[in-house]
Amino acid sequence: MPITSTAFARTTLALVFAGALALLAIVGASLWLVDRTSENAEALVQGHQFRARTAAILSSMQDAETGQRGFVITRDEQYLEPYEEARARLVSQIAWLQEQTRSRPDERAAIERTGALIDTRLAELEAIIAMVRADRVGEAVALIRTNRGKRTMDALREVLNTQVDAIDLHIAEAIDATRASATALSWAVLVGALAIALFAGASIWLSVRYTRDLVSARQEVQELNFSLEERVADRTAELARANDEIQRFAYIVSHDLRAPLVNVMGFTSELEVCLTQIQQYVERTAEAADPDTLTEVRQAAFEDLPEALGFIRSSTTRMDRLINAILKLSREGRRSLTAERIDMGALLDAAAASVQHQLQAGDGSITVEKPVPNIQSDRLAIEQIFGNLVDNAVKYLDPARPGRIVVRGREEGARLVFEVEDNGRGVAPQDHERIFELFRRSGTQDKPGEGIGLAHVRTLARRLGGDVTLESTLGRGTVFRVILPRRADGFAARPTA
Repeated sequence: MPITSTAFARTTLALVFAGALALLAIVGASLWLVDRTSENAEALVQGHQFRARTAAILSSMQDAETGQRGFVITRDEQYLEPYEEARARLVSQIAWLQEQTRSRPDERAAIERTGALIDTRLAELEAIIAMVRADRVGEAVALIRTNRGKRTMDALREVLNTQVDAIDLHIAEAIDATRASATALSWAVLVGALAIALFAGASIWLSVRYTRDLVSARQEVQELNFSLEERVADRTAELARANDEIQRFAYIVSHDLRAPLVNVMGFTSELEVCLTQIQQYVERTAEAADPDTLTEVRQAAFEDLPEALGFIRSSTTRMDRLINAILKLSREGRRSLTAERIDMGALLDAAAASVQHQLQAGDGSITVEKPVPNIQSDRLAIEQIFGNLVDNAVKYLDPARPGRIVVRGREEGARLVFEVEDNGRGVAPQDHERIFELFRRSGTQDKPGEGIGLAHVRTLARRLGGDVTLESTLGRGTVFRVILPRRADGFAARPTA
C-alpha cells in the first residue's frame, strides 16, 4: 500500500519528535550528571583542602614545639623564629577551618575542640619560654616533666586523626559517586544514541519507501499530462471569472461605503455649525451663568466638542481617501490593456520633467541615462509605473544632502530591466516586501500618502507579465528594478489583477 504524503509527513514528524525527545533526554541526563560530577569534584577538592589544612595544623604545632625546645636548651632567641612563625600560621589555619565548618554543626564541635587544645598547648609553651627568659629554668623543666604538654598533643593528634578519618570517608564517598555518575552518563549516552539511531533508521526506511512511491506517482502524473493544457485553460478561465467577481465586489463595496460616509461627513459639517452657535451662545450668557457651570460648559464647547469633531473629520477624510484608492484599483484591475510601441526615452524624460521643479528647490537633479530600450506594452500602465516610482524617489529624498535620481534601462534576453535609483532615506531590510503591500508604508510617516502607490506599481507590472523588486540600504538610497517583457501584448489580452 503506497504511503500518502499526509502519512509520510505525520510519521516523519513523529520520528523527528521522538528523536528530539531522545536527544533532549540525553542532554538533560548529561547536564544533571555533569552537575552531580561537578558537585562531587568540588567535594573532593574541599576534602583534600580540609585534610591538608588539618595536617598543616599538626605540622605547625610540631614546629612551635621544636622552636620552643631549641630556645630552652640554648637560650638563643633565634631558635624562637620557627615558634613565632608557627603561631602566626596556626591563627590563620584555625580561622580557615572555622569558616569552612560554619554551616556544618556536626564538624564545628571538633574544630572548636581543636582550637581549645591548640590554645592550651601554646599557652604552656609561652609559659615555659617566659620562665626561661626570667632565669627560672628549673621551674620550666619541672613543668615540662609533668607531661601535660604531651597529653595535650596526644589529645590534639587524636582529634585531628578523627577528623582526617572522617574526611577520608567523605573523599571515598565522593569518588564512588563520581564513578557512578560517569557510569550513568555512559549508559545514558549509549541508550540515547541507540534510540536516535533507531529513529534515524526508521526515517531513512520511510523516506526510501516514500521516494519509491513518489517516483511511481510521478510516472502516473506524466501519463496524465497529455490533457493538462485543457484543464489549465479551464482553470484559468475560472480564475479570470473569479477575479472579475472580486473586482466587481470591491467596486460595489467601495461604492456602497461612500453613501454612509457622505452622510457622516455631512452631519459632521452640521455639528460644526451647531457648535459655532453653541459657542456664541456661551459667550453671550457667560456673565449670568454660574462660574463652575460656565467652566464645564466652556470646556465642552471650546475644547471637548471641537476635538471630537476634529477626530471625526480626520477619520472620515482618511476613510474617503482609502475608498477612492480602492475604487481606483478596482477600475484599473478591470481595464483592458492595449499594447503599443512606446518610446521609453521620451516617456522617462516626461516623467523626469514632471518632478524637476521639486528637485530644483532642494538643489537636486534627475538624470535619464540614454539610450534606453523601447518596449511594446500598455502606455498608461507604463506611465503609471514610472510616474509613481519617480514621485516616490523625490518624496523620500534625504534633506541632509542634495537629491540625485538616476533612471536607466537595459536588455536582458527577452526581458527589459529598468532601474530608478536614488540617494534618499533608504528602506529597512524587513520592509523590502512590506512596502509593496496595500496600505502599508515604511519608516517615519512624515510624508502624505496612503500606502497605495507601490502596491499599484507591482500590480501593474505583474499584469504586464513582469515584476518589481528593490535593493536598499538605510541612509544611503534605494534602487527600484522594473522587469518587463519586451512585448506584453499577450498579457494585455487578459485583465487580471
